[in-house]
Amino acid sequence: MTDRCGTVAIIGRPNVGKSTLLNRLLGQKLAITSHKAQTTRHAILGVKSRADGQILYVDTPGLHQRGGNALNRLLNRTARAALADVDLILLVVEALRFTDEDAIALDAAADAGPPVLVAVNKVDRVKDKGALLPYLQQLSARHDFAEVVPLSARTGDQVPLLEDQILARLPEGARLFPDEQLTDRSERFFAAELLREQLTRRYAQELPYAVTVEIERFEDLGERYLIHAIIWVEREGQKAIIIGRGGEALKASATEARRQMQQMFGCPVHLEVWVKVKSSWSSDDAALMSLGYGD
Repeated sequence: MTDRCGTVAIIGRPNVGKSTLLNRLLGQKLAITSHKAQTTRHAILGVKSRADGQILYVDTPGLHQRGGNALNRLLNRTARAALADVDLILLVVEALRFTDEDAIALDAAADAGPPVLVAVNKVDRVKDKGALLPYLQQLSARHDFAEVVPLSARTGDQVPLLEDQILARLPEGARLFPDEQLTDRSERFFAAELLREQLTRRYAQELPYAVTVEIERFEDLGERYLIHAIIWVEREGQKAIIIGRGGEALKASATEARRQMQQMFGCPVHLEVWVKVKSSWSSDDAALMSLGYGD
């Protein structure tokens, strides 16, 4: 049997479930998730190796209309850039919804050129299943899609079918990564992402998007990792919220992040965290690059 191997860009509006779907397709956590839109800020490669081939998934930030600061512009550029030189595009939409931002994502996919498959996510939340068929018909009329697959990234329902449909459309060719490799991102990158995930989940209501994490030190001590992280915010008031009374809020976030890191890295982790203020970093292109955005 000849292997198939190719790259699939996962795109869609914010908060539609792209990262949850990537994690489900890979069979383990790679991309951070939360109910807050724009949680994904980088294009993340996930490698799925099967007996009959290898699929290279690229998760992307949600294409959106809101805001005009440097961070928002960069997230949109990152998502669109991921569509270049891929074999397939996987557009993720939410069952029974199609917004202006969904239309932006579809237009970007259609303009890119490769075949487009659609994952209609969150069908498990649809109480009236009879409403799905008219929705799928209306969706199919918007573009000549290669395939439309209703599924639930949360439960995994129909996700194996989607993966089979994807692999069948990839070109024949040799695998590009060893079977045991999951991504091309470093452990340092994921340490920052796992801490940012906890902040996003804990402070979704209190804080805006202007919170990020920088790993200042990442050292392999043999039996454990030593990690020093800086949480960057834009105002002193945001710093106070993250630290909390007596430092308890920061301690809780760091403790859960450390637990997640130990699970991902497979070894004990000593994590130290500081909160610092960098005024208007999300509106400054140079500051964004210094914090690892755009890589």
